[in-house]
Amino acid sequence: MGTYILRRLLQAIPLLIGVSIIGFALMQLAPGGPLAIYTLNPTVSAQDIERIKHIFGLDQPVHIQYLKWAWGMFTGNWGYSFFGGRPVLDVIAERVPATVLLMGTAMAFAICLGILIGTLGAIKRYSIFDYLATSGAMIALSFPTFWFGLMAIYIFAEKLHLFPSGGMMTMGGSGDLLDRLHHLILPAMVLGLVLVAQWSRYTRSSLLEVLNQDYMRTARSKGLKERVVLLRHGMRNALVPLVVLMGLQLPWLFSGALVTESVFSWPGMGRLFLDSLNMRDYPILMAMVVVTALLVVVGNLLADLLAAAVDPRIRLS
Repeated sequence: MGTYILRRLLQAIPLLIGVSIIGFALMQLAPGGPLAIYTLNPTVSAQDIERIKHIFGLDQPVHIQYLKWAWGMFTGNWGYSFFGGRPVLDVIAERVPATVLLMGTAMAFAICLGILIGTLGAIKRYSIFDYLATSGAMIALSFPTFWFGLMAIYIFAEKLHLFPSGGMMTMGGSGDLLDRLHHLILPAMVLGLVLVAQWSRYTRSSLLEVLNQDYMRTARSKGLKERVVLLRHGMRNALVPLVVLMGLQLPWLFSGALVTESVFSWPGMGRLFLDSLNMRDYPILMAMVVVTALLVVVGNLLADLLAAAVDPRIRLS
């Protein structure tokens, strides 16, 4: 197991290097370059721009800039934000807890509701509930996340006044647990809605395949109750591909959080990415690109490890 993990991590190094080179090149090729927000400002003189270039090392050759940045990422020195001059690592670290909270809540909501709907759909195959669940899943997968977010704000915040329209806590409030939970429910439901559709579809198809296996008929012939057969034999085997799905959804959750956090003004990494994109704060953008690529690597590795943990027939080599 340890050898397999080490080999996968070593194989990921060229991928991360390639992603970082492409991302760095795109930042340099962007109109106006990293200092576009300064060069387009008529109040900033040419001398000020040259001084800013020297401070951030932008007056050096591009390959030297990349090598210094890459070495800094490797050693933990992620550079400094163009706006505020704060260390990039500190800026990102402040936003991680909010994003992890949102992603974790959305995933828990999606797993619980998705498995329940998918299980009922498999048990009541071709029933009205099954058709409604299938149609609802297709609709949820067809519409973009930002549309669901805007509709949720309009209905539950503006019309029904059940939830706040944005933020992580009430401004001027105590920010206690109930207040944070009140602000969390709506964005977590929106972020997890598409995941619910995916989990319900995968659960239904996986369970239908298991229900037709010989060992299920053998368990029934022994006189076991249908509930015991379903939970002990059916769900245990049907959850194997779903565990893999959990790892593969990690990068998608992060990208979905980017949209959800923007719609609901949630102070997480997704909101930080868009704010940095608008301000052209390239040190933060480059760090976010690497973090996203790392999440893809970790998600795929986690999916393989979880699959091997729940299915003894899978051997990692």
